[in-house]
Amino acid sequence: MTTQARVKELLEYNPLTGLFTRKVTRPGSARVGSVAGGKTSTGYIRIKIDDVEYMAHRLVWLYVYGHFPSNQIDHINCIRNDNRLLNLRAVTYSENGQNQRKAQSDNKIGLLGVSLLDGRWRASIRVNGKNIHLGKYPTPELAHAAYISAKRKLHTACTI
Repeated sequence: MTTQARVKELLEYNPLTGLFTRKVTRPGSARVGSVAGGKTSTGYIRIKIDDVEYMAHRLVWLYVYGHFPSNQIDHINCIRNDNRLLNLRAVTYSENGQNQRKAQSDNKIGLLGVSLLDGRWRASIRVNGKNIHLGKYPTPELAHAAYISAKRKLHTACTI
């Protein structure tokens, strides 16, 4: 594990842009002043320090607050490479999931909280590990609207 002092020795962080730049040239690759890190296949920025890779959003927390977060870091706007300090917050695993804004890639309907059941569109939401049925609707859009309304009330970490 790296330390705040080591990160500050190697990198400069700009909280307004969310970017780390190099203070020291890495042999064979990055030069002083260049933007540190690269985007992963999942959209996050990863930075290598002393041959160990770290997620940039976790390095921001260490850089600013002096310690790694005990849980997860949520990108409030759900843009995984937006590491501006105002876009990051420490959350639990459950809270991080509450800030989901779009359906997962394997969701055939493409709408959060909506599924097809017996020819009608069902809206449901998960709260404290339990599924809550929100009703059946004639269209997926109406079911999704019911889900969003419930999400705003029941998911305290939701930013929609």
